[in-house]
Amino acid sequence: MNLPAERSKMSLAEFMTWEAQQAEKYELHAGEVYRHEVYGMVGARRTHVIAAGNCFAALKERLRGGPCQAFISDMKVLVDQDHSYYPDVLVTCHPEDLAADLAMRHPKVIIEVLSPATANYDRGDKFLAYRKLPSLEEYALIDPSSHQIEVYRRQANDDWLLVTSDSPRGLVLNSLGIQIALEVVFEDLGGQEH
Repeated sequence: MNLPAERSKMSLAEFMTWEAQQAEKYELHAGEVYRHEVYGMVGARRTHVIAAGNCFAALKERLRGGPCQAFISDMKVLVDQDHSYYPDVLVTCHPEDLAADLAMRHPKVIIEVLSPATANYDRGDKFLAYRKLPSLEEYALIDPSSHQIEVYRRQANDDWLLVTSDSPRGLVLNSLGIQIALEVVFEDLGGQEH
């Protein structure tokens, strides 16, 4: 089944069956199917790929031998019946996820690397959907242009707190007990881009 236009309504089950037969990646947002590239995610800038890779590599190294595992952008997260995404990096500790082949349902941490095309979406509609995941404890946004990091942490009352005071210390993920220095997150990116 080919999409007749840029978007088409599908149930999650229809979407999963259909996407498995496609050569490209697609996301499901509010029951609508979008080509991954619609949000500027195909052919990502070098800085985007490097920042995501740096975060993944550091997490993989620090999580080795423990109960959690890091995954990079080809692993899908199923949020609910109307939302399915490919985050840049995710960490899960849930046994069902660790045994899954195609999609995760219980991420503990999600990291998105911002680009001019995706920043508003990552901060807005996508984060709104991700907050529906009861397992999600931290949502990090990495900005390779400004070398800034924002971490949103779920509070005990289910509110989300933006933690900016940690940014000079790098990527601080309290839920995992991990801190990744700024120079590691932004390694090989050179100075700040303006």
